[in-house]
Amino acid sequence: MNAEQRQQDIVDTVAREGRVAVADLAARYAVTVETIRRDLTALDRVGALRKIHGGAVPATVLALPETAVAERELLGATAKQAIAAAAIAALELRPGATLLLDAGTTVGCFARLLPEGLGLTVITDSVLTAALLAGRSDLTVRMLGGQVRGITQAAVGPEALSTLATLRVGVAVMGTNGLTAEHGLSTPDPDEAAVKRAMVHAAGRVVALADATKIGQEHLVSFADLDDVDLLVTDAALPAPLATQLADTGTEVRIA
Repeated sequence: MNAEQRQQDIVDTVAREGRVAVADLAARYAVTVETIRRDLTALDRVGALRKIHGGAVPATVLALPETAVAERELLGATAKQAIAAAAIAALELRPGATLLLDAGTTVGCFARLLPEGLGLTVITDSVLTAALLAGRSDLTVRMLGGQVRGITQAAVGPEALSTLATLRVGVAVMGTNGLTAEHGLSTPDPDEAAVKRAMVHAAGRVVALADATKIGQEHLVSFADLDDVDLLVTDAALPAPLATQLADTGTEVRIA
């Protein structure tokens, strides 16, 4: 297989599998890691895929269908854990801080890494996050009320919105299904978008966690503009238009 054939096969594999790793591709084609990195760089340059740290993802702005939370927890778990750890380090949480955590799976990883002994108050719309943290004696955990969406296990509706309208917290940690310069942070469900938007408005500082598969995707409802976000933590270099827009809005970007 020559370089052209190999690169075409890589594009086909990325389209089929959604995300590929450099090491796996090197083993598949019996070439060096350096060769695969050059292939990915060349393909990224022509827009055939997006090169990310350790691999590649499709170069598409088409929204992926919403999947159940149990399935999403298994996708890109290593990247999500790295993003969560980088966010914890960047925040330097102080004793007594109050956090809003939304129902994203990367935010769930963040919740698992919350440092002990700080007397944090955590308010969340996620049934899973509330259950995960409820047993910790060093935390005060509050669950937003409302109807629970089965697919994401997130509370939505008037009760959640009414509670959020009365709150002012230090930090909101948000996940997103999509992130682009034009559409901001977006999600497929209008009810969940309304809760996310209220969480953003209730926080003094907004932290967005988005792995590489979310970059370039646009979903039905935008719940935050880029200038609403104080810190974005991701695991890949951003495309130029998005990086420029974030620089213009003063959003800090951390690559995990």
